Amino acid sequence: MGSRVTSGVLSGAILSLSVVSAWAGECRPDLLEWRGDGGSARFTVELAETSEARSRGLMYRESLPRSEGMLFVYPSPQHASFWMKNTLIPLDMIFADAAGRVTVVHSNAVPGDETPIDGGDGVQFVLEINGGLAKRMGIAPGSELRHPAIDQAQAAWPCTE
Repeated sequence: MGSRVTSGVLSGAILSLSVVSAWAGECRPDLLEWRGDGGSARFTVELAETSEARSRGLMYRESLPRSEGMLFVYPSPQHASFWMKNTLIPLDMIFADAAGRVTVVHSNAVPGDETPIDGGDGVQFVLEINGGLAKRMGIAPGSELRHPAIDQAQAAWPCTE
């Protein structure tokens, strides 16, 4: 029985490595990659590219899988401010500039709170993930995001790398 467990674990590890290798350097609309001093990670993301989708965001959702999030994409850099009205789960908000560099991280936004969360000026992307995850992973200002929505000519971490 021990060898079956070991071979099952080994098969799972090989499969995981195969999946990571298959995604390495591949930019897809449903994936966002992050790297920084704290490490790196990949999130499956839902895009909020229209004003309606950005207004709705993650409102009324009762849960969010750990490796998933929502990427808010603005047509150009701007001042960004969020709130948690009608949002049922705590979220981290990761604000980034046009190059995909993280500028502000707001941790554990309180569900239902209507206090504005200021991301500052020059924001073109906002990643929302489960509350507390950014701190645990080491996501901080200066970290970089990689996604095809980022203009590849100015991306800090282009898809072609």
